[in-house]
Amino acid sequence: MSQATKNLLVTGASGFFGGVLKRRLLAEGYNVTNIDLVADTDTHPALTSVRGDIRDPALLDEIFARDDFFAVFHCAALLAHDTVNDNDLWTSNVDGTRNIAEACRKHGVRQLIFTSTNCLWASNLGRLVAEDEQPNPVELYGRSKWAGEEALKPFEADVNVITIRCPTIIDSGRLGLLAILFEFIQDDKRVWVVGSGGNRYQFIYAQDLATACMQAMDYPRSELFHIGSDEVCSLREVYEAVIRDAGTKARVARLPKAPTIAAMKLAHKLGVSPLGPYHYRMIAEDFIFDTRRIKERLGWTPTVTNQQMMIEAYRYYAKQRKEIHARKDVSAHSKPAAMGVIRLLKWIS
Repeated sequence: MSQATKNLLVTGASGFFGGVLKRRLLAEGYNVTNIDLVADTDTHPALTSVRGDIRDPALLDEIFARDDFFAVFHCAALLAHDTVNDNDLWTSNVDGTRNIAEACRKHGVRQLIFTSTNCLWASNLGRLVAEDEQPNPVELYGRSKWAGEEALKPFEADVNVITIRCPTIIDSGRLGLLAILFEFIQDDKRVWVVGSGGNRYQFIYAQDLATACMQAMDYPRSELFHIGSDEVCSLREVYEAVIRDAGTKARVARLPKAPTIAAMKLAHKLGVSPLGPYHYRMIAEDFIFDTRRIKERLGWTPTVTNQQMMIEAYRYYAKQRKEIHARKDVSAHSKPAAMGVIRLLKWIS
């Protein structure tokens, strides 16, 4: 089958990363179908967009029967801060994932590429985190993604399931909680780090992740990969690089670790903060994936550092801030997160 005639399915392609991947595939000459709960704002002669739910097996059967998919990229997921209730998050991220795998097996799709998360952990392990490390998620989203991984294992005899665990995905258009940081920077506020700010937290550039997903289309067996940037520096250094590029009067300032984390826990308990257990556990910790396996077996390599990708994301926000804050019916990562009690912190910054 030539590249131009390959049909591909991307779940969640109305969202941030699914959209990045979708546009890359279309640019490479593939025919792409998107299924998403959110309407697709992109149009292209080779794009078919379906507004629907991956928890609907009949709809999936209809979509898979219509097109002979060469590969499926399962990027759809509901997030804790953008979900009406816990049941919706769990059933979408777990049952929906199982439905996708079942449809692949039923319709003879050999390649299923699944994007998972570093939220399977919420502590500094004191070392690079390799694929054989036992997950230990502390909140619902992380538990649902791990359960999604487990739901795929029974299908590995019939489908090549390639799971790629990702740290925070950054690129132009990535907003969510990052929009709060960017607002502080553009408005000349102090940008707060917890503790010294010397902790190193790995990101992944969306285009680099898309490259890995595309390379996985031809991988001959089921596999688990960790992915992430190289040359990971401290969060303080990342923020300082963005501030220098922005040319604002913002500056990095420190908050004491123990009382700040206690306040974050209380704010979460009271429901007035967008930051949950994963965030307050990891905000001052190191977390870096060991990426040797994906480099050796897929021939993948990152192209952008944490500082470079964050600068690119900030520039996008700074140019389109007014339009960004007016967005409503878009995915969680394509609009700003609600600031909640953090607005008080901005007022005193």
